[in-house]
Amino acid sequence: MTSPMHHVLIVGVGSIGERHLRCFLGTGRVTASFVEINPSLRKTIADRYNVTGYADLATALATSGPPVTAAVVAAPANYHIELATQLAEARVHLLIEKPLSTSTDGIVRLAKIVDDHKLTAAVAYVLRGYPLIAALREKLHSGQFGSPVEIVVTCGQNFPTYRPAYRDTYYRHHATGGGAIQDALTHTLNAGEWLVGPIERLVADAAHQLLDGVDVEDTTHVLTRHRPIGGLPGKSILGSFSLNQHQAPNEVTITVICEQGTVRCEFHERRLRWMTKPDTPWQEEVLEPMERDTAFITQANCFLDAIEGRRAPVCTLAEGLQTLQVNLAALASVQASSWQQVPASPI
Repeated sequence: MTSPMHHVLIVGVGSIGERHLRCFLGTGRVTASFVEINPSLRKTIADRYNVTGYADLATALATSGPPVTAAVVAAPANYHIELATQLAEARVHLLIEKPLSTSTDGIVRLAKIVDDHKLTAAVAYVLRGYPLIAALREKLHSGQFGSPVEIVVTCGQNFPTYRPAYRDTYYRHHATGGGAIQDALTHTLNAGEWLVGPIERLVADAAHQLLDGVDVEDTTHVLTRHRPIGGLPGKSILGSFSLNQHQAPNEVTITVICEQGTVRCEFHERRLRWMTKPDTPWQEEVLEPMERDTAFITQANCFLDAIEGRRAPVCTLAEGLQTLQVNLAALASVQASSWQQVPASPI
């Protein structure tokens, strides 16, 4: 079966939007164009990738060139639903950058338009494209360790090293999707839900500790209770998620404790480990080094496969909404200093 050539529109080509543009082109399955309101950035990206840039979405959709069949929404999060709705109304398939939004406003309507027009809609939680996460999930779903009972996630990095312009981006305000909870922790919250099941309630603590030039939280701790997903029957699962954006080591460790063993992935070591009996050596598998773009190319290929009916979206709109409601519950918990219930998804 030969794949058709898709025309993908990238909406917003800041840091993550440019990566999406580069990685979709890297699939060899698309032509591309983009929308960028900043004229100097628009010219830079157009020249760098030899693609057409538009100043606004309406002009991009009205172009006489190849019709847009799919789009990546990579503007600040508070604009995601508005832009995605315009695209869905134009019958364009959607990959929406995380987090899905900064509120739940308009999402039910968007989901209905997507359903009515039989579109593919996915949310870009790229950790699901990493082989280590996929291998961890496969281990858990194999049944060899029994049902999960606890998940512990610890991660941190020196954010200014990797995003030196963070002070001048969406990151500096909660309203645009900034702060550690919506920007970084949301990745591991979503991964945790994919691995063991959706979060039903939580309590969070967070603070601004060290990052210069902003006052949003850069350190956060969340205790969670998860409902087991269909393939993993069992009792309520306890969780712990911690993250800071100022430590020197760039590390992510996810440990899942099960009834009959423990499974762990260590991103910084590219290593999957498991142990089933006390005081025995870890068994392990070490993966080959991987360029960061590789996971985004995998994500792009999976999205294109979903459009073509070859597979389900890796992270559905409903799953993205579930994690959005977790984000909002975590922010509310920090403000109220109390446990918060995560609402049931309305889609």
